[in-house]
Amino acid sequence: MTTIFSSVFATFITIPLIAYIILFVSFKQITKNHRRAVHLSMDISTLLFILSVHYLIVAIWGHSVFWLLLMVMIALAVLVVIVHYKVKNEVDIHKVIKGFWRVNFAFFFCTHIILVLCGLVYRIATALI
Repeated sequence: MTTIFSSVFATFITIPLIAYIILFVSFKQITKNHRRAVHLSMDISTLLFILSVHYLIVAIWGHSVFWLLLMVMIALAVLVVIVHYKVKNEVDIHKVIKGFWRVNFAFFFCTHIILVLCGLVYRIATALI
């Protein structure tokens, strides 16, 4: 049983888009609300995308730069707070946290796609040389 669980978890970290799609379909059936299903799926799969980006960097370049990912997340948090303050002239912590988490999803989703493409090009180039 633990083997099955760890295999599914490893697949979701390796290919978090599958987890996002499964979560979306599940939440869509449960909530009957498209927008809510998208938001819940994004919120849960953000952590998978963060871990996926970390492990892709380790697989491609062989170095762990998790500290750099944390620094990027802190910079994104500061950016979200500043933008929220400029727009609303106050800081609503609940909205800031939600916005921070959604910005993280967008950033790490794009980074994941770029790293997958870079990894493919890198592996093809090293195989040809």
